[in-house]
Amino acid sequence: MPTNFTVVPVEAQGEERQRDGRQREEENEGDERDRGTGDGIARESSPFISSAELGRGNMYDGKNMALFEEEMDSNPMVSSLLNKLANYTNLTQGVVEHEADEDSKRKEVKGPQMGTFIGVYLPCLQNILGVILFLRLTWIVGTAGVLESFIIVFMCCACTMLTAISMSAIATNGVVPAGGSYYMISRSLGPEFGGAVGLCFYLGTTFAGAMYILGTIEILLTYISPSAAIFKVADGEETETMLNNMRVYGTCIIILMAIVVFVGVKYVNKLALVFLACVILSILAIYAGVIKTAFDPPDFPICLLGNRTLSKRSFDVCAKFTESNNETKTTPLWRLFCDSSLLNATCDEYFSLNNVTEIQGIPGIRSGVLTDNLWSAYSEKGSVVEKKDQPSVAGSEESKMGGLPYVFTDIMTYFTMLVGIYFPSVTGIMAGSNRSGDLKDAQKSIPTGTILAISTTSFIYLSCIVLFGACIEGVILRDKFGEAVNGNLVVGTLAWPSPWVIVIGSFFSTCGAGLQSLTGAPRLLQAIARDGIVPFIQIFGHGKANGEPTWALLLTAGICEIGILIASLDSVAPILSMFFLMCYMFVNLACAVQTLLRTPNWRPRFKYYHWTLSFLGMSLCLALMFICSWYYALIAMLIAGCIYKYIEYRGAEKEWGDGIRGLSLNAARYALLRVEDGPPHTKNWRPQLLVLLNLDNEQLVKHPRLLSFTSQLKAGKGLTIVGSVLQGIYLDKCVETQKAEENVKALMGVEKTKGFCQIVASPNFRDGISYLIQSAGLGGMKHNTVLMAWPQSWKQTENRFSWKNFVDTVRETTAAQQALLVAKNIDLFPTNQERFTEGNIDVWWIVHDGGMLMLLPFLLRQHKVWRKCKMRIFTVAQMDDNSIQMKKDLQMFLYHLRLNAQVEVVEMFENDISAFTYEKTLMMEQRSQMLKQMQLSKNEREREAQLIHDKNTASRSALAVEASVAAAALEKVQMTWTKEKFVAEKHKNKDSNASGFKDIFNMKPNQSNVRRMHTAVKLNGVVLNKSQHAQLVLLNMPGPPKNRKGDENYMEFLEVLTEGLDRVLLVRGSGRELWFKNLPSEMYTVSQICV
Repeated sequence: MPTNFTVVPVEAQGEERQRDGRQREEENEGDERDRGTGDGIARESSPFISSAELGRGNMYDGKNMALFEEEMDSNPMVSSLLNKLANYTNLTQGVVEHEADEDSKRKEVKGPQMGTFIGVYLPCLQNILGVILFLRLTWIVGTAGVLESFIIVFMCCACTMLTAISMSAIATNGVVPAGGSYYMISRSLGPEFGGAVGLCFYLGTTFAGAMYILGTIEILLTYISPSAAIFKVADGEETETMLNNMRVYGTCIIILMAIVVFVGVKYVNKLALVFLACVILSILAIYAGVIKTAFDPPDFPICLLGNRTLSKRSFDVCAKFTESNNETKTTPLWRLFCDSSLLNATCDEYFSLNNVTEIQGIPGIRSGVLTDNLWSAYSEKGSVVEKKDQPSVAGSEESKMGGLPYVFTDIMTYFTMLVGIYFPSVTGIMAGSNRSGDLKDAQKSIPTGTILAISTTSFIYLSCIVLFGACIEGVILRDKFGEAVNGNLVVGTLAWPSPWVIVIGSFFSTCGAGLQSLTGAPRLLQAIARDGIVPFIQIFGHGKANGEPTWALLLTAGICEIGILIASLDSVAPILSMFFLMCYMFVNLACAVQTLLRTPNWRPRFKYYHWTLSFLGMSLCLALMFICSWYYALIAMLIAGCIYKYIEYRGAEKEWGDGIRGLSLNAARYALLRVEDGPPHTKNWRPQLLVLLNLDNEQLVKHPRLLSFTSQLKAGKGLTIVGSVLQGIYLDKCVETQKAEENVKALMGVEKTKGFCQIVASPNFRDGISYLIQSAGLGGMKHNTVLMAWPQSWKQTENRFSWKNFVDTVRETTAAQQALLVAKNIDLFPTNQERFTEGNIDVWWIVHDGGMLMLLPFLLRQHKVWRKCKMRIFTVAQMDDNSIQMKKDLQMFLYHLRLNAQVEVVEMFENDISAFTYEKTLMMEQRSQMLKQMQLSKNEREREAQLIHDKNTASRSALAVEASVAAAALEKVQMTWTKEKFVAEKHKNKDSNASGFKDIFNMKPNQSNVRRMHTAVKLNGVVLNKSQHAQLVLLNMPGPPKNRKGDENYMEFLEVLTEGLDRVLLVRGSGRELWFKNLPSEMYTVSQICV
């Protein structure tokens, strides 16, 4: 049914107040610059506080509110707020803007003055009662019978009544501005549901306009002026000819109506009262006619041949022949069934075997015809309308065919099809909520007026069903176009004083309803477009200077033309039924969700609602959708689903405090409470990442590739928390913290990293990292893995993420039983746009700490960046190991893990420590000792540290060739450290350094450090030999020493271990077993390869 939509932004106050506000702002501009907001925190803007009033800084001086005077600019006095709330208005667009544009002299718009009767009751009455009542209700009663028709109407009216209850609760929970049902659904269920259902409701309103226009043309060409048809009826093509006429006339009327709406919207709204008067007069004429049939039934005879109804368009005398002057003459009816007018002519078999009888089409309410019309009479397409219990002699089937003057059914009829045709007659219940801005008290008028209107129209429909069945003969009821009563409108034959009251009244009613649809639908589309949630329709938010939706009107006319080209009112009605039912279903869902969530803001003034009623209404709407047409229902749901996903993927993000968000929060809380606080089962384990980022002085991320690697590793699965630390006190760093969070979230969006952001301000950078590791996450949703970048500049002692912070982070992750991933050379890692077409991901499995080393390559290869890389696993065999058996065991292990990877066992033999290793260890310890002993200024310490670093670099360059040859030959070439070489090296150091450092350069390296450096150098040589060209190398990360005095040496060991590799991921497991619990018991022996 047509719906009036008015879209109007709330205008600012008058020009005078704006000038006054600007003047006050200029006067207090200096004070505003100097005066803070109390605590220095920006306040959220209020729609009730204008910017002009924020400038009143001195009006509270000397008053008794001095305790709060510093916050008066952002937190107004209660009296001021209440004054703004009392003066708040929500004027609608449409007529108000249109008239304001034409009458520019009018400076003020009067406040809303409409009451319940004029503002809600009558508009709903006009929109609910319409074309189906006049053109199809009698046919539905005759086809389905009184009982089934009563069920159809009761179901539809119950659906709208339950929806009205839910709508009343939503509408009285706040102001409902332009958009009506769209606004209610979108603000209750979120922009995705709101946009999807709003567009479906728009399509329903648009197709409703097409249905009313088709009804207008049907009344014109069938009952008012049949001669106006452009295409004339040919033999056997009456239905197709009628459809072509409706297409031509419908297109012309759409163009005409679109011009009327474009030029003069206010005239359409002012004529609404005239159209409503036509509807009311027509209904009163029906009731008056029913009363009249009790004592004086109208004379509308119908002609029957046997039990078959005859169309009286081609003859006037209901007889085979007549007697005149003792002479028998054949009638025009005879000539329709016989080949000549002679009495001995050859006639149709059924015509010859049956008599022609004439009965009253409207026998009256006291005739008892109600018992005959109680039951259904469904039929196939093209069958003859027959009277029950009428004697007849069956003839051949051919007698029903051809151009004989029978009344045929034009479509196949069944119960569910009639539901789809009837349902549009009960729509239009949103008319009151759409006018909420024009109402004096919307929260009182909308529930009262809407429920009263539905009650009234339900009574009218249900009573009409009984009265039609009690007054009109069944064959007339099933005669859709009134062919048996000389082409009169069937319901018109019952009306008093004349059938023309119904014909003219229904014509103007349907014409006005079509205009209302073409007026309301563009405004609904404009409201959706202006919300900006569906990007591709934003152009339809624009219009003329006065706000008229010109582009939306053109689109509406185009879609309406699609319905006109369908041309059949019975085919268009189920389409719009789907869209209206979907809208009503989500109104009920919105009320049910809000009621069950019990949000503090859910306080409707309308108290007679319950979530069970809303769920019943939602279920009834869904059932009616599939009862009407299951394939139309699926198509409508598919359209709504596509729009929903489009808005979710591309639409603008809106935060309206909707119920779906609240439902998500409740579901998240329920799920978190159900998730066990302990570690998950091995089958459900996956890395839940805490990503530690470094920020620069501008709060920008230093290493964006770390987030790229995160998205490649996670692929949107599991938990990801991106954290960082700002050094300082939170009160001083709150602005920087917000800026940093915005920057990180923006980068997460660019890198498609789905997760949460947490920025911590801490006086000590080290403590901030500790806070994140301990407290990030919630309940069972906590991280189990920490991902961080290798501190490239760890040798610069003033770097805030120094080696000390790094080593302490490693220790804390171990203490928290969390895994640790350290990406070295992170800036060389691929972005999400890069693709590796070949290469290897090499895993160096040195020790077994849970099996995470083999899980990570599998996860990485799920992402398109790493998908074409092959996985290789290397493990190290010691002197006493059987490398051949180790390889077989490892292959069997991977088979049971269902991993495809190449396996290689690398043998490392014991040998003497090389000169390079010894010198490397010596330089490391000298540097550490020197920094401990020197009590110099900052610049001097940096200079001395750089001196030793340069010496270290030169020494490494001199021995690089020797180290590479040693690695390539698998330690066959050995260099032994002798006493003579040690003395020579010691003298060299003495000659090259200042005499002040004699004690440092006379020191001997610690044997434990020498052995550790020896392992690092040997492993680095083996890894370089096998994996120097790999796309990514994963290595077991050794733990830091238990003695904290050697932390700086630990960093040097890791540096040597990974030297010469482009992309390295150091992995330190949490100690939790990830693989062996899922393997057969005999496979536990494989773990011995890691010992």
